[in-house]
Amino acid sequence: MASVRRLVREDPPELRLRRSEGSHLYDARGRKYVDFLMGWCVGNLGWGSAVVDRPARSYRGPDYVYPHYDYPPWEELAFLLASNAPAGLERCFRATGGSEAVDLALQAAMVHTRRARFLSLEGAYHGNTLACLSVGASQYREKRPNLLRGCAKVKPPLDARLLGRIERQLAKRDVAAFIMEPIVMNLGVLIPPEGFLPELARLCRRHGTLLILDEVATGFGRTGKLFACEHSGVAPDLLTLGKAITDGAGGLGAMLATAKVARSMQKDGAFYSTYGWHPRSTDMAIAAMRYLTRNRRRLFDQVAATSELFRMRLAAMGLERDAELRIRGLAIGIHFGDEKRVARIAGKCRAEGLLVGPEGEP
Repeated sequence: MASVRRLVREDPPELRLRRSEGSHLYDARGRKYVDFLMGWCVGNLGWGSAVVDRPARSYRGPDYVYPHYDYPPWEELAFLLASNAPAGLERCFRATGGSEAVDLALQAAMVHTRRARFLSLEGAYHGNTLACLSVGASQYREKRPNLLRGCAKVKPPLDARLLGRIERQLAKRDVAAFIMEPIVMNLGVLIPPEGFLPELARLCRRHGTLLILDEVATGFGRTGKLFACEHSGVAPDLLTLGKAITDGAGGLGAMLATAKVARSMQKDGAFYSTYGWHPRSTDMAIAAMRYLTRNRRRLFDQVAATSELFRMRLAAMGLERDAELRIRGLAIGIHFGDEKRVARIAGKCRAEGLLVGPEGEP
């Protein structure tokens, strides 16, 4: 225990939290912080929201359900997700969180296409399993030489030249899937220009490559739509979900697929998950989804109004002289192009009780 205590003293955690409420966090000394991260796009409805807090406290369901048994709320949640997802996504696979959901999507793409390669954006982040790291930033391979082979990266900016490079890769007809976030959160809220995602989807269809849109961070209202891909009207072959799916009340993820891809996965895939859709988390996700869908117009009007307020206030600070404001709903990034400066700004914000996330460009 001595060595453990010494480690704790020498390497203290970034923030020792005691409680959370609304949009605020409180540390062990009782100091109050404005949580602009919201657990990195987890608490979209606010910490301690009655939407999920009330059903969490009154839960009377089973402690656990064996994955090969049946739990009626599983069907209800699957229906809620599929009926509100982009057209064509009809089947739902259970996962414990975002990383497992992305891992399932990659597996489903390989099983359906009988191809082994993947294409993704350089610098992206899709989770922490070996498969997820394989389609993430190339730097992950420096210390993990056992990541999946055949995972190529294309570097932003998201423009016509990039689409040309993507098509040259897809033309080889050996790429199982292209995966990206519809708004790339960890690259400073990188927003595709109009027409980029529809053209990407067209190229994928042309060359028999599946399109995976990772909405783990962008889903459930963060960008002013239930799912960020709604801004472009693109319906992917596979959609991955997590984070705000329960508003932080429990761990849960989901992978949505078209009927054709789901049939391939059910025939040849492996998707057993011991804690995938734990019954308590499932009830919290149902409560959050019901609330979002029933109050969609009011909530998204509020997101739009708050987004415009941030845009106006940030612009009034004069940031646009040496920084790029990137705002889509409440996915907000300020690109300075200097990581050291970003780190200093994030440190000053925290000293003033404002929690923001410094993220790097590729």
